[in-house]
Amino acid sequence: MRFASLGSGSRGNATLIEVGETRVLLDCGFSCAELEKRLACLQLVPHDLDAVLVSHEHADHISGVARLSRRFGIPVWMTAGTEAVHRGGALADWRCFSGHAPFEIGDVQVAPYPVPHDAREPCQFVFSDGAIRFGVLTDAGSVTAHMVRALSGVDALLLECNHDPRMLANGPYPRSLQERVGGAYGHLSNQQAAEMLEQIDTDRLQHLVAAHVSEKNNCVTLVRQALSSAMLRLPCELSVAQQDSCGAWYAIR
Repeated sequence: MRFASLGSGSRGNATLIEVGETRVLLDCGFSCAELEKRLACLQLVPHDLDAVLVSHEHADHISGVARLSRRFGIPVWMTAGTEAVHRGGALADWRCFSGHAPFEIGDVQVAPYPVPHDAREPCQFVFSDGAIRFGVLTDAGSVTAHMVRALSGVDALLLECNHDPRMLANGPYPRSLQERVGGAYGHLSNQQAAEMLEQIDTDRLQHLVAAHVSEKNNCVTLVRQALSSAMLRLPCELSVAQQDSCGAWYAIR
């Protein structure tokens, strides 16, 4: 099992998960042309994708999904709530899932879990091959007990470190947007991410990747500082997903 971030941030998100012969793209906030460029960095093309899985309807996660689906005939998995409000047009093949029930896409076992975010029916996910588990948590404004249970014991984790509260308060965003981002249904701060790491079982963790890092309200140095205490007890190093480039594969063993 392995995964790669094709880009992460407010200008577009996409993560690739591969188990056996199955490749699932989680979200696509990029144009088809841009996605093709990023897939090419991993020696892949869109026809290598077996499905697109959508976390919620915000543009930085879904803007390229419908066109990608139509152009390459790729099925798209999204909740009924997300399907009802997405604005990308028709999908080649819509597969509905519940945010409370696990399902399978080829060799990939998917366990969705609901998160507090200002979208219609937002979910995040734990992916598995039956033995190894890869957790993803972005686009959540607060940490719930259910999220902690879902992510405890994962072997790899892509974790939102969206903003530094002080930078957000003193940054360029208007007050209304500051309140949205920093609110209970917005995005996790560096400090909230650190607190999350203190609550979950991290004994098996092989990879920790900070994601959705704000270009205007955060920086890598502050991310590393906020997570430094938690990292002292983790059996892995911290990586940071980039906005403008595709990352390398992370193999989970």
